[in-house]
Amino acid sequence: MKHEFKIIADLIENNSRVIDVGCGDGVLMDFLKKNKNIDVRGLELSKEKVQKCISKGLTVIEGNAESDLQQFPNHSFDYAILSQTLQAFLNPEIVINELLRVGKKAIVTIPNFGYWKVRFHLLFRGTMPITETLPDQWYNTANLHMCTIKDFFNFSKEKNFKIKNSLALSKEEVSIIKTSNLNFKNFVADLGIFIIEK
Repeated sequence: MKHEFKIIADLIENNSRVIDVGCGDGVLMDFLKKNKNIDVRGLELSKEKVQKCISKGLTVIEGNAESDLQQFPNHSFDYAILSQTLQAFLNPEIVINELLRVGKKAIVTIPNFGYWKVRFHLLFRGTMPITETLPDQWYNTANLHMCTIKDFFNFSKEKNFKIKNSLALSKEEVSIIKTSNLNFKNFVADLGIFIIEK
């Protein structure tokens, strides 16, 4: 299991109600269900991945977060999780608003395009970088909106949602992001993990 998923699991209290948006093949959902007694649901675009989740006994529906989260009532979940998917949506703002409508809080993780290896790759090689969190070529990536940790902080101010907790993940090391160290964390972290609320 990805280290990122273990961190997300640690942020969620036992017995919570959770929706994992873009749940993939259900690895995080399965872990939450078995280890934290969490009532977890999933929403996934890929029919094949939905079938994998169902074969594991997970409750998942096929759908797109930009349009299909509307079917859930306000605050039907304690947490709405969106892991490394925000940058792939046509309209990330709609997705954030929907996450914060269906969940009392949302946990959002983003691959950090401000990470030093990404910057250096672009600067010295002149091509789009490939890293652990950005594994695809420019022509076959799902990423539409390149975002940095700093961009996400600015986005939260502009759109008036609160960042309750922010963590920088660099390899296996986790640290807290504060306003005072934002530029540094934006440079050294390859992944940002945020708990947000209205």
